[in-house]
Order: sequence, then C-alpha cells, then structure tokens
Amino acid sequence: MANEIISYLEMCQRENASLQRGMNFRLGGRDYSVILMSLRPNAPYADRVEDDGKTIIYEGHDNPRRQGQPDPKTVDQPEFTPSGGLTENGKFHKVAQDHMSGNCPPDIVRVYEKIKAGIWSYNGFFRLIDSWTEESEGRKVFKFKLELTSDGAPIPNNEIDTPNPGRVIPASVKIEVYKRDQGMCAKCGSTENLHFDHIVPYSKGGSSTTAENIQLLCGRHNLEKRDKVE
Repeated sequence: MANEIISYLEMCQRENASLQRGMNFRLGGRDYSVILMSLRPNAPYADRVEDDGKTIIYEGHDNPRRQGQPDPKTVDQPEFTPSGGLTENGKFHKVAQDHMSGNCPPDIVRVYEKIKAGIWSYNGFFRLIDSWTEESEGRKVFKFKLELTSDGAPIPNNEIDTPNPGRVIPASVKIEVYKRDQGMCAKCGSTENLHFDHIVPYSKGGSSTTAENIQLLCGRHNLEKRDKVE
C-alpha cells in the first residue's frame, strides 16, 4: 500500500532481492523496475519531486568506487559497461527513449523513498516517460522523468496500491511527521506496519502538503479510521 513505512529488510523481502543499488531494471525478469530515491540533505544523487510529488526527476547513478580509479563524481555517469553492455542507466535510458519514439508504452517503476537510515516509504508505481543527459559540475549525468500512475493506468499484476495524485505526501512532510511522531502510531504507539494517514481525509478537503494534517498510524488503526474525521 502506498504511503506505507517499511524497513530495509521488509523492502528486500517484498522484492525478493537484496537491494544493494538504487536502480534495478526489471528486477529478476519482472514486468516492472525498482528505484530507491532520497531527498535528504546528504543524499548522494540530486533526485527531486515536482507537482506536489506526482512527478519525480531521478538522477542516474555513478560508476562504482574502485581503488586506483578516478572519483566517480568527477567522471560522466556510464551508459555502457566496460564489456559494452548497458548499465542500469543505459537500460532505463533505452526504454525511456523507446517510449518517447512511440515504439512502446512507458515502463512501470516501483518507487521507494528513504526517510532515514533503514527506514523507507513506499511511494507506489510510476511511469518512466522521458530521459536525457545534462551537464552537472563538468560531467554528464542522466536524468529520468517519472509520473505517478493515474487511476486506470496499467500496473503490474493489477496491484492497486498507488495513491490518487492529490493524496501524494511530499517527502519533506513525511520526514517532519516521522520525526514528530517518533516513528510510532499516534493512537497506540506501535512501531509495526506504519502508514502516513490524512487526519482530515483528502476526500473531505484535507491537505496532503502540511504536517499538521498527516499522522502515523499502524495498519489496524489506519483501516479503522478510513475516511472518518476524528
């Protein structure tokens, strides 16, 4: 379920993979890809969100850091491996450009966002609709544009777990709420199966963009509340 808070271990178990890198193209041969993003001040890549979280501009990834090799932050982000195959950057870039050329529908990407060390927020499914390269501090970096899947958009296995676009909670609000509520359910203090919840439901005019209207609830209290105003 989107806006769910999970641990790194739970995230790996869900994807049945050890997620050691941020870009995972069609992980294990699945019909969707997985990316890990971060908007924290110390994040290694310049990811950003637009349109109140409905659009992600995701930065490609650097070469691995290796002894005796240049600092990865000083060289172009790679499109190809030394053997000539596509890197993760190259794979995402290829399908995005294929879509832009009208040759295929957009690839589907599952997005997780880092809240703090070991704690992640599940953001739902996005469509990869564009990619490009740009100069950044004297080197070439990849940029990928992803848009939140809308109602009725095809997503893998008919999983309906992406929020209505108006319900998207910006990263800054998630981080503020998680700190304020100390990583616990506002009702019972549980630290298990947590979700970000609208205090005044979005359907009744509640805001998604202010921490005052967002709280942490465990799965039980989240289900009990549903669209009620308390």
